[in-house]
Amino acid sequence: MSIASSDTSFERHLPFDGCFNFRDLGGYRTRDGHALRSRRLFRADGPHALTDADGAMLRALSVTTILDLRTNDEAAERGHYAAVLPEVVTYPLPMTDVLPEIDELPTWTDPEVVATRYLEMLDAGHEAICEALAILTDPEAFPAMMHCSAGKDRTGILSAIILGILGVSDEVIVEDYALSGPAMVRFVDHLQRTYPDFKDRLVRIAPALIASDPAAMRGFIGRLRSEYGSFEHYVADLGMTSAVPYLRANLLSV
Repeated sequence: MSIASSDTSFERHLPFDGCFNFRDLGGYRTRDGHALRSRRLFRADGPHALTDADGAMLRALSVTTILDLRTNDEAAERGHYAAVLPEVVTYPLPMTDVLPEIDELPTWTDPEVVATRYLEMLDAGHEAICEALAILTDPEAFPAMMHCSAGKDRTGILSAIILGILGVSDEVIVEDYALSGPAMVRFVDHLQRTYPDFKDRLVRIAPALIASDPAAMRGFIGRLRSEYGSFEHYVADLGMTSAVPYLRANLLSV
């Protein structure tokens, strides 16, 4: 199954000016014939430079819950969506305590390295993942949004877990991950314009920021299956099996 076969009656990418990787997970189909409901669960990058028009568009989505996967330092330094969504409930759920060192980032263009790092982040972030799944069992939590700074790595891991336990195929999860590539080009352009004094550093890390190789997510899923057996077994290992029927009820079409 490919993304082309999902529901295309709505626009998956939302064209904000001040965030670059904001999209709807609705429309993806499960192996048992259901589909994720549109405008229920969004994945995104950070609120880098939200405009007044962005704020109006965000409020029109009626988001009530935000899962913030960034480190505490990132959240403190880079702002919050709550600044333009005053009624939203934000849950700080850092999936890692520290970000990769600048000297390490160039290796993040290698899909094998990225897949391994994703599995390490999955294991380190198990408490955040448990809490995220628990929050999303509440029907009052929707529409909901999950985000990190780029909307690609940590958000990609949590998106993969949610889509996987809902029954979306591995290949569709991989294709969804790869959609971050063009958005990251816009993100890097924003960084270059906003921080011209850091041009040399950005040149070094830009390839890693942009890299959204399908092989990286495919490798991560393979490693997850090798270690846990399946998405379902992974969630069982977390002690969160009871969350699955609630997630299905809240996110899937009848």
